[in-house]
Amino acid sequence: MVAAGRVSGGPSFRAAKVLVAGAGIGGLAAALSLQDAGFDDVVVVEAVPELRPLGAGVNLLPNAVRELAALGLYHEVTRRAVRTSEIRYHNQHGDLIMAEPRGRADGYDWPQLSIRRGELQQVLLDAVRTRLGERALVSDCRVTGVSSRSGAGVDVLHGGQPIRLTADLLVGADGIHSAVRRSLLGGDGEPVWNGQVVWRGMTWAPPLNPANSMIIMGDGVRKAVVYAVTPPRGDGYTLLNWAVSRHFTTAEVDRSDWNRPVPAGRFAHEFVGWRTGGHLLTDLFQAASGCFEYPMIDRDPLPTWSRGRATLLGDAAHAMHPMGSNATTQAVIDARALAYFVALEPDVERALTAYERHRRPVATQVQIANRAMGPEAVIDLVACRAPEGFAAVDDVLPTAELHAICNEYAELAAFDRGSVNTRSPYDTRRARLVGAGECSPSGGSASPAPPHPDDSLPARRITAELVTAAREAT
Repeated sequence: MVAAGRVSGGPSFRAAKVLVAGAGIGGLAAALSLQDAGFDDVVVVEAVPELRPLGAGVNLLPNAVRELAALGLYHEVTRRAVRTSEIRYHNQHGDLIMAEPRGRADGYDWPQLSIRRGELQQVLLDAVRTRLGERALVSDCRVTGVSSRSGAGVDVLHGGQPIRLTADLLVGADGIHSAVRRSLLGGDGEPVWNGQVVWRGMTWAPPLNPANSMIIMGDGVRKAVVYAVTPPRGDGYTLLNWAVSRHFTTAEVDRSDWNRPVPAGRFAHEFVGWRTGGHLLTDLFQAASGCFEYPMIDRDPLPTWSRGRATLLGDAAHAMHPMGSNATTQAVIDARALAYFVALEPDVERALTAYERHRRPVATQVQIANRAMGPEAVIDLVACRAPEGFAAVDDVLPTAELHAICNEYAELAAFDRGSVNTRSPYDTRRARLVGAGECSPSGGSASPAPPHPDDSLPARRITAELVTAAREAT
């Protein structure tokens, strides 16, 4: 049972128990952000019997790196990561469509980082254990039901035994198959599949050329993404994360068993001759420690994330296609924003209303844009117009228009330079000291809350031509 505790400091001083369901990146970041906001009774429950950092590569955009730095984790994360300085978009022939500088190479105060998901999770796990104690992490504890009346009652199976937990605040960070979301908002069926199958793996190999780049290439039907997730080791090799995909019709694909290990021969024939960053893709497939298959799925945007004293974040709230390096980033921003508003507003339900009002419009925009392939749609646009390749990309699509597509995506996802090159807007300690009476989301103050997305971002959408081309490609 989650023990009762008290929160010290500022106008939000009160008895508080916070339960976070899910020990992934978003859930752990939420626990650390809430602790930073003064909540010392935070418990994270995780369904798996043993907490082991797992997963392939993830990207952290500069706005997420800024927030991890605000939690004091910058140096621990960056020493394990690669500072991605450029994204290069190619067609399947290797023709360069555009090169887009990233992170500090693009004038941001913070780098963009590529890192193994397990390494990032380990940094967060270690920080939770240090700051909140071992008892703050409970494994083999699966949520089976939630009641949001007068606090949050949470039914779990812990070690196979049914237990009822109570909390003043429940945070559902339990992923795309979230039990918290299902209990709060009703069943929403299976995740939505867009017809693409993804194969992924990691391979030790010489660095990409150029080094510290992310390379994305495709022909409108097939796509490949390759980037390094570790600094070079002693022999100069780095761990390359790769993911390749192909569009299928439902009739051609066995959908009964997803996210399974498969031999490279299952998909390598689709990418024969594709070369990226100095490597043949087929060589990377064959040298990988393992290859895995899964569908490219997401969830339809939700009309609300919260009910009573329970809310959602990360994939539980807005599972999205892996375009634009945004999924992990959005989970980190969710966590920081949630802690900010809970510290700012003593009434939990009002705090969750403010959190959702601030975050849901941005996350929904990103979900919709990613269904249209996000910035990667530039590849599909060029493939539609020049399937046999090109001598100069300006003959196919003006470079200025290509960059405008990527810049528009950055603005709607709130990671443009103007939004990021400021101090963190989620200063939870400041919020706790100032309090809701002087610093509310709806009123003026000497230290205003983060702007509502409707105030800071004009309504934007990817161009109609881009959406049409992306739909034709899928």
